[in-house]
Amino acid sequence: MSHDPASSEFIEALTKVSRKIRTTFNQQATAQGLTYPRARALFRLAARQNMTQSELAFELELEQATMVRLLDRMEEHGLIERRQDPADRRAKLISLTAHGAEQAALVRRLADEMRSQIFQGIDVEQLRVAIALLDRVSENTANVEMGHVPA
Repeated sequence: MSHDPASSEFIEALTKVSRKIRTTFNQQATAQGLTYPRARALFRLAARQNMTQSELAFELELEQATMVRLLDRMEEHGLIERRQDPADRRAKLISLTAHGAEQAALVRRLADEMRSQIFQGIDVEQLRVAIALLDRVSENTANVEMGHVPA
């Protein structure tokens, strides 16, 4: 399989569609006065309130310094509150304010509308096959990262 041009074409197509989806979402979020990182953070916090900064940074794949700057801006815009974690004095818990929850709902609507358009004409079974394929590629990629060589 390593010399099959289809594998190279797949990676190229995956990279291209991933970039296109991110760019489109970014344009949609920006049109609503949000930045892409802020929209992603709102989306995650709406799904799970009271995350620590470290947990959110991990989920968003951001460095701690970048996360702190993002949260500072979000706090200035009245989107989040940071509170001391009673279980760990060094950690801060992040929760959405009422305004933050409204903005998160807007992000959810944007994402839902975009998904509806993106997957128009594609049936659920095609999506399930694609998900299984991507899961396998992800698993194989993890094995490469850990230094496992396929037999």
